Amino acid sequence: MVGDQTRRQWIKAAAAGTVGLGVAGCTGNGDGDGNGDDTGTGTATGTGDGAGGAAAEGTVRIGVMQPLTGGVQYYGQQSLWGFLSGLAYKHDQEPPDVSTAGTETIEAGDVTYELVVENSEFSADTAQTVAQDLVLDQEVDMLFGVASSDAARRVIETVVLEANVPYVAGPAASAGITSDADLCNELVFRASENTAMDARSGGRYVARETDVERVFIMAADYSFGRAVAENYRAVLESEGIEIVGERFVPRQTEAGEFEGLYSNAVEANADAVIGGFTVQTLPAFLQTGLAGDYGLRMFGGFATEISTAAVGGVAQNVLGEDFTAQDIRDAKLGPFTTRYHWNQYDNEINDAFVDSYTSTYGKVPDLFTSGTFAAASSIVQAVEAGGSTDGADIAAEMRGMTVAETPKGTDAYAYQEYNNQARSEMTVAYPVPNDEANWEAPIKPGEPLARISADRTTLSDDETDCSL
Repeated sequence: MVGDQTRRQWIKAAAAGTVGLGVAGCTGNGDGDGNGDDTGTGTATGTGDGAGGAAAEGTVRIGVMQPLTGGVQYYGQQSLWGFLSGLAYKHDQEPPDVSTAGTETIEAGDVTYELVVENSEFSADTAQTVAQDLVLDQEVDMLFGVASSDAARRVIETVVLEANVPYVAGPAASAGITSDADLCNELVFRASENTAMDARSGGRYVARETDVERVFIMAADYSFGRAVAENYRAVLESEGIEIVGERFVPRQTEAGEFEGLYSNAVEANADAVIGGFTVQTLPAFLQTGLAGDYGLRMFGGFATEISTAAVGGVAQNVLGEDFTAQDIRDAKLGPFTTRYHWNQYDNEINDAFVDSYTSTYGKVPDLFTSGTFAAASSIVQAVEAGGSTDGADIAAEMRGMTVAETPKGTDAYAYQEYNNQARSEMTVAYPVPNDEANWEAPIKPGEPLARISADRTTLSDDETDCSL
């Protein structure tokens, strides 16, 4: 953070060319998983929640950054749709049907939520440029996004910490965003689940409930893949599982290139492999593992619909078009952790969310949507509790907040005071054949095998380099 410099001072200095907006201190240009001064809109101070303070009035201007074109367009769309659904639910409205860049307004009594939606693509360079524009030219009160962990890091380092503007990251999932000392900050929040939560849930279940004893790790060679490997390694070793090998491969590695890695795993006497990949590489990893008959269990996390469709396609190719749930178990495909899917939670909020989301977007809510719903829900809750539409006041209310209304249930997300990462429950399930009309993949998550409570999913204070 740049001392006591205000966002307005930073804007003026940047316009004059006296602050650096380059890439100093930035990490890479890569792609990641599968991330205030009042602007004259008017604020009111007080508790705002019926406890005697003034109710908020004015405009909250939020800069939304998500990849809305390209190969991972759907990552950005579902993240945006979850966020819009959270804002709409809090005001008993239907979510707007928005899939492209532009400005969207949600009126809520005396408060207007004005969303300036921008396409951050899947690039750290683009995300940085977009974030700078949103703060400098659009003068937003807060930032929300992105899908790439490298991009989230870049936004934090070059914009958030320079401009002192609150930022809610998501769905970018690298645990370091809220655990590394050079990234965590009083103004950086994340409701979305992260790679450490995946590992602490699925890794512990596999270690305790299956016959796995030796694991070989394969992961993509960038921040997301390395975060997956690091977190699974730590959890599995703490549970007495031996890590017998670890390999990092470039994105979009072809299926044939995995054959040598699986052979390495067999030679190392592994009985399971964990893969840290997004949709770009996951199908090749699974195709090789299933078709090669290596006798290795494959576990990890459930992905979004596009990745799950690819995984299901592999299952059909190897197991046959009419494969069964038992065929999947016999092939040792799973179990997998899920951060959220529409069929893993049974409560009134999730029921309403699934209904409104499906009717608006023609799909059931997906992996990233609960976390981004909770992010929006927490912003509204902060405005109502603090009686202010100022970004700094909203951030102050969010610190340590238990988010009241979320798809995982009432009070199901809670920001931790030591790093502003929200805890929430996770589930573990096997894939099963799909029978959901609004889910275009051959498999879906089955009934939960286990629910991992929120107090067991998130890195504790002494497990991070962050202490706010």
